[in-house]
Amino acid sequence: MLPPVVSEDEVIIAFDKPSGMFIVPERRDRSAVTLMGLVRGAMGPGVANVHRIDAETSGLVLCAKNKVALDFLSGQFQSKTVDKVYHALVVGAPEQDAYAVDLVLKEDEGAPGKMCVVKKHGQAAVTEVRVLERFGQFTLLECRPKSGRTHQVRLHLSATGTPVLSDPLYGNSTPLLLSALKRGYKGRDEERPLLGRLALHATAVTFNHPVSRERVTLTTPLPKDFEVALKYLRKFAGPSVKRRA
Repeated sequence: MLPPVVSEDEVIIAFDKPSGMFIVPERRDRSAVTLMGLVRGAMGPGVANVHRIDAETSGLVLCAKNKVALDFLSGQFQSKTVDKVYHALVVGAPEQDAYAVDLVLKEDEGAPGKMCVVKKHGQAAVTEVRVLERFGQFTLLECRPKSGRTHQVRLHLSATGTPVLSDPLYGNSTPLLLSALKRGYKGRDEERPLLGRLALHATAVTFNHPVSRERVTLTTPLPKDFEVALKYLRKFAGPSVKRRA
């Protein structure tokens, strides 16, 4: 079944991809269900993804319905004229409310599938970050990557001391548990985290439309599990709430 359609016209279609779904087949698992496999099965082989987001990341994926549109949109991504917005729930509290991360990235030769920060001989990468809400040891951030490097947002946030919650590659083992937020918690002994997957969502993308050439912004809301986690953080993790250790 196709993910929800965010927007569609004669030349483009955008989907709200769930966390856990690959865009295209991966070398490690060629049999996994992918977004483009579902799309091409439903709409034909002429539809192509313009860009990618990580399998663990949820949110907006833009596709083109023909080669002319694909070339026009791909050119914007390559020339860095597309504006992208991500929302990330991170572990940690940034000192500043707005800042930029400028770190060079390259593939980690000792760990296939991961990236690492290097001083030189890598790819320049910049991410603009803004604090949206603070919840003690957790923070909701708006991230605007100015380049499109693999795992850029995840690695930039981790390298600056605020890893994305539930990031298996660049995060830590800090879970978001209701028992740690709510005093007098009386729940299950085997408690599940409020958000057990990567807390990163591709929220918006702004580009020039292939036909009208007008600037267009597409947006996707935060997924339900993400919103539920924020609801409990707002309710129990405000400045006046003392969380359990």
